[in-house]
Amino acid sequence: MFQTNAIFQDYITESSIIDWTNAGCNDSGPAYVSSNIPLVRLIMHATALSNLADGVVDALLDDAFGLDRHQRTAYLLRKGMSAIGHLSLGILDGDELVGSIQCWPIRVGDAALILVGPVAVASHRQNAGIGTRLMQLMLDAIQPDDAPMVMIGDPEYYGRFGFTAEGTSGWTLPGPWEPRRLLLRNPAMLALPEHGVLGPAD
Repeated sequence: MFQTNAIFQDYITESSIIDWTNAGCNDSGPAYVSSNIPLVRLIMHATALSNLADGVVDALLDDAFGLDRHQRTAYLLRKGMSAIGHLSLGILDGDELVGSIQCWPIRVGDAALILVGPVAVASHRQNAGIGTRLMQLMLDAIQPDDAPMVMIGDPEYYGRFGFTAEGTSGWTLPGPWEPRRLLLRNPAMLALPEHGVLGPAD
């Protein structure tokens, strides 16, 4: 079972939070904190999404992507599927879910794939490194028998995690998409169909 664990720290005073958005933001934490401010550590935690109450993840997704998010092609790709538990994770700031990542079983032809996404960050916590940390947590949770991963996203961002459009040009989706944004992560170089339609796993 995925264990809840501390993942990074913000620094707070009694009256205000000095977080990555106003303290020299970078992905490794605050770049500076005034030496004359008494500090108290506030620990953020990662957790399996299955540990959360019903509706918590949906509320975050509505905030991050809007109420019309169900019209997106990615929802058609994994229609009727249940999320993969060990790869579907969240980041909690106290009791508040500030980020989540979900993964789903899909197929191209007869080959199994894992659909990554959505990667959601609360609207008031954008640009604070939470999305990067979610991706890292998910990749760290991969098991040896997990299938190659596919996602719809910007290669300029997700390329750092090993995702590329190479090998996906012959694939089609059950809705609109930009071919350059259909990305694959297949470090084991498993054989996959050159052509096929992506859709939910059987």
